[in-house]
Amino acid sequence: MNRLVDQHRRNGAIRITLLTAALLVFLVPLLWTVLAALGLQANNNTTPPSFVGPLSFDHFKEVTIAEPSFWEELGTSTVSAACASLLTIAVSVLAAYGLVRSRFAGDRLIRQGLLVLASLPAMAYVIPLGDLTRRAHLVDSFVGLVLIEAAVTTPLAIYVLHGAISQLSTDWEEAAWLDGAGVFRVIGQVVLPLIAPSVAATAIIVFVLDWNLLLVPLVLTGGELKTIPVAMMDFFTFERELDWPTAAAALIISLAPVAILIIAFHRVVERFSFAVTRSE
Repeated sequence: MNRLVDQHRRNGAIRITLLTAALLVFLVPLLWTVLAALGLQANNNTTPPSFVGPLSFDHFKEVTIAEPSFWEELGTSTVSAACASLLTIAVSVLAAYGLVRSRFAGDRLIRQGLLVLASLPAMAYVIPLGDLTRRAHLVDSFVGLVLIEAAVTTPLAIYVLHGAISQLSTDWEEAAWLDGAGVFRVIGQVVLPLIAPSVAATAIIVFVLDWNLLLVPLVLTGGELKTIPVAMMDFFTFERELDWPTAAAALIISLAPVAILIIAFHRVVERFSFAVTRSE
């Protein structure tokens, strides 16, 4: 028994060590960016490389004061990603519930099609979405941007929520139907509370995906409406090619809304489990 306990402890220590090492590897680029934003430059002439330069917040001031449009672009990204996430979740819950509870011959094909759409690169959506936004006169509009972001991430959200809803028992729903509840009441008062962790975690994931979209808003907006990923390209143009500290400061500031969201709802994400839909 003691041997088994010791083996279990050793295995646990190995897992913790490996996870810690992997976390440090992933955090190195972020730490490097933070140091660059503070004015510390990497000195590659030493082994290992060291950081030199005076510690300063001037680059953050340059972004926040000398670039007044940066705050507008940050607000555009935050609000558009939040609105797109809400729209995506609203549509996805209804669509996923309809697919789960309405059995028909092509439901498996639709699920597989959603997974294919979720796996496509964002550029695959540019031509059809570009044509639709031009026809609807939504180019360079906030509404058009929200609809574009929602259209890109909705297939993934439907697929994930379909797996969550398919694991639910129908007993509570049937009781609600017998009490005379309508479909929206059943979804709102019965289904949503049961899949709340999955819905919240999916919303966070969708928000992050919408926030990071670059190519779709870059191609489908005319320049008057900018998101943070598109605006960050301005820091890497020819005339500012070597201004890495300012670009790093802008990047760190732009990560704040996403970081706050993840920190605030990390317990919800921990409760999330990806439910795989069984094939019939």
